[in-house]
Formats: sequence, structure tokens, C-alpha cells
Amino acid sequence: MTTLTLSSRSAGDAAVDALVVAIVSGDKGAALAPGHGLARRTVTHLGSVIGDLELAGKVGEVTALASVPDVKARVVVLAGVGALGTGTPDATALEDVRKGIGAAVRGLAKKKKAAVIVPGTSAELVAAVAEGVSLGAYAVSKAGTTSTDAVESVSIIGPGDAASRKAVKRAAALGEAVAYTRDLVNLPPNLLYPETFVDSVAAKIKGSKVKLKSYDMKALRAGGFGGTVGVGQGSANEPRIAVLTYSPARPKATLAFVGKGITFDSGGLCIKPAAGMLTMKCDMAGAAAVAGAVLAIAELGLPIAVTGYLGLAENMPSSTAQRPSDVVTMRGGKTVEVLNTDAEGRMVLGDCIALASETKPDAIVDVATLTGAQVIALANTAAVMGNDDAFRTRVLDAAEAVGEAMWPMPLPKELRPVLESINADLAHKGGSEGGMLTAGIFLSEFVGEGIPWSHLDIAGPAFNDKGPTGYWPKGGTGFGVRTLVGLAESYL
Repeated sequence: MTTLTLSSRSAGDAAVDALVVAIVSGDKGAALAPGHGLARRTVTHLGSVIGDLELAGKVGEVTALASVPDVKARVVVLAGVGALGTGTPDATALEDVRKGIGAAVRGLAKKKKAAVIVPGTSAELVAAVAEGVSLGAYAVSKAGTTSTDAVESVSIIGPGDAASRKAVKRAAALGEAVAYTRDLVNLPPNLLYPETFVDSVAAKIKGSKVKLKSYDMKALRAGGFGGTVGVGQGSANEPRIAVLTYSPARPKATLAFVGKGITFDSGGLCIKPAAGMLTMKCDMAGAAAVAGAVLAIAELGLPIAVTGYLGLAENMPSSTAQRPSDVVTMRGGKTVEVLNTDAEGRMVLGDCIALASETKPDAIVDVATLTGAQVIALANTAAVMGNDDAFRTRVLDAAEAVGEAMWPMPLPKELRPVLESINADLAHKGGSEGGMLTAGIFLSEFVGEGIPWSHLDIAGPAFNDKGPTGYWPKGGTGFGVRTLVGLAESYL
């Protein structure tokens, strides 16, 4: 894990392998971002290079230079951060800084020490730079190993006030939580299944203030978790529900986070095409995000009580697998007719939402790689639905503040009839029309009366099967962790 520190020393004196300097875009081309504190000869040299190479300063533009005068760093890396402007940066500008710095740091694999200059003096910019570093420094581990490719330590060169120190500490906690989430998503399904997922979380919470309770198959059957049992009964790897609890003294709010944790989704008896299974190890990204968020909130010591519910199962075809038209009894007593075994995530989520509702939290958020319809409609922008407009807006505001793209979607009442069943209280899915929305409507049936709830469908942004970009690596992105932490912080 990359170590982050804050320094107010001169950037030119930093004896590091690489010094990252932000450049901004403008009408006349790129220029060094303000606040760099570099010597005149260094500025003249870098200005000439920017002009000669016709750099634009656009986000993600990264240029490495050797032998730069009056700096001790072996290499200077120019990182485009877009049109930063001179006033107080807005959410878009801060996200551009995260992406631009993240892209530059991502390219420093195997370096020991680096430094990054904050392009300004505000704590918000310090936070954006530090988050770009912590998210961009991640390196994917080979299966069963720990990666050593990420840069070992990064010094953030900027103001040394209390707000900046707090920002760097927060960025480090977020970076660790997102890295853990990405690691879980990237693990192959023969190594990560419900039991080993729980084992990993149990090992991760040691020394923290987070407590863990786990339901095995016997406890799931006894507890009436028919949705989770049904999804997992076709696999040799039995399902689990893991409950992570962080309970600070005198909390200002009580939140419940629910995560879909299908460690591999074959589609069950309604089996997917072979190509459709290639990324299905990522179908537990919601549960991973919830685990990461609870750990980060505890690490930051926020006075917000948070409980994470991880619905973990492997959806496999076998002689014991559930069948289309099976009727199961969910936690809380509602019966559900299963119409397509490849729509399994909503079943484990329904059980967990019902369980979370029993404690009557101030609000519930579930996070899931739930529908292909979300990907078709919104690509890498997550969908946000809910039963309370004010709370849905609160979630969206948290997402915007941290730089995770989300968009509000409705839960139209006129679609509810498609979930009617003659054999059960509910059919578990509708037709192809509005599939993302009917999935949300289904989940709303398990939310306790009067509890604000939002559903985050992250099927698109949870996994990057293309090339790395910005602070996103290829593979698991850790999407959702920062929004959940930001939501908790909104109650302070």
C-alpha cells in the first residue's frame, strides 16, 4: 500500500524518483498550474518543453521529462488536470484534478518515492490531489500474491495546515478501503467464494472497531433467508450473509449499507452465454464496496453508526439448483416466484434489506451490480433509485462531491403490476421493458415502513474491462466506496 505524507518543503529540493507537476489547459495551450514554487530556471525549461511538445493540459495527458534543471527529482512528470481556473474549484474541476494526478501516479509503477505538487493552496485541492494519488497508485495483484508494483511512498507538497493534514489522512483511508475493494473484485472465483469472502473480512477487521457476524447455511435456513438459500443451493460453496457493525458512542446517525455479493454468476439453470460469464467474478462488487466503506468509516472514526450487510452466494447450475417457477419465502415472510435464475442478485438483496430494516436505521442504501439494463442505459454512470426523494438527492450530492458519476432514476408505480404472481406475493422480475426500474421496485418491497432507502445499480462502473484511465485501473474499480463514506460524512 502506498504511503501518503504531507510536506511543505520546496518541490525542487524533494529527492525523489519522480516529481509530479500539474499543468492546466487554456486558450493559448497548456501552462504550469499555480502554486508550484519551482525555481525560475525550472519554470523556463518546463515552459519551453510544454510549447515545443504542444501539450494541451487535458485531463490524463502525462509527459515524463529527465534532467530538468534545479530539481533533485530524477524525473519530472507533467500531469494535465484540465481548465482548473483561478477561483474556488467546483466538483468537476476537483474530479479533473483527481483523474489527472491519478493518471500520472498510475504511471509510476515500481518507483520507490515520488512527490506531487498541489496546484493551489486550498484544502479541497489538497484533498483532490491526495485522493488522486491514493486511487491512482493501486496496482493489480497476481492471483494469490501481494502486488509490489505500486509506488512505495508519495509526498504531497502543499500547505501544512490542519485541514490539509486531515485531507491527506482521509485520502489514505479511502485509498486503502478502495484498494481492498478492488482486490476482492479482482480475485478469481476459485479463490473468492462466500466462505473465503467472510474469512477475508474477518482478517481485515482485526485491530479495528468493526465487529463481524456471519450466517452459514444452517443459520440462513433457520432465519428464513429463502432468497439467499435459493440462489446458493446449487453450488458446492454454500452461501453466507456477513454483517459488519461499527458502533461509535453517541452516534449522530445510524445507517445500513447492503451489498450484493454474488461471487460468481453463471446464471444458474438459466445459464449465461459463455462470453457473458467472463467478468462475472465482479458480481460481488456491491458487497466489496460495502465492506470497504464500513472499514473506512471506522478508520476515520466518524461518529456515525454503520452496519454493512453482505449477501454472499455463488449462482451455479446443478441438480440442487433452484428452478424457474420455484417459490421461496424471504426474510420477513414474503413469498417470491423465481422466474429467471439469472436474476439472482435481487433475491440476496431482498433478504438483507429485510434484515437491515429490522434494526430501524435512519436510512438504508443497497449497492449492486444488478442489471444489464443499467449498463445499456447509463454505461459507467451508476443509477440511483429510492423511496424518498430527499434521501436520494442526499446520495446523489455525496456522489457528486467525491467524483463518482451517478444519475437519478424513477420507480414508476405503473410498472408495479408486472411483479404480480398467481403463486406468490411477488414475481421476482418483470419483462425486458424497464428492467432496471422493476428490479428497484422489487427491492423496495423489502424496505421497512418509513425507512428512507436508496438503491445504487453499479453494474457499469464497478468493473473496467478496457484499458486503465485516470485513477481507474483495469479490473475492479472500487466504485461506490467513496459515495458511501461521503454519505456518512453528510450527517456530521
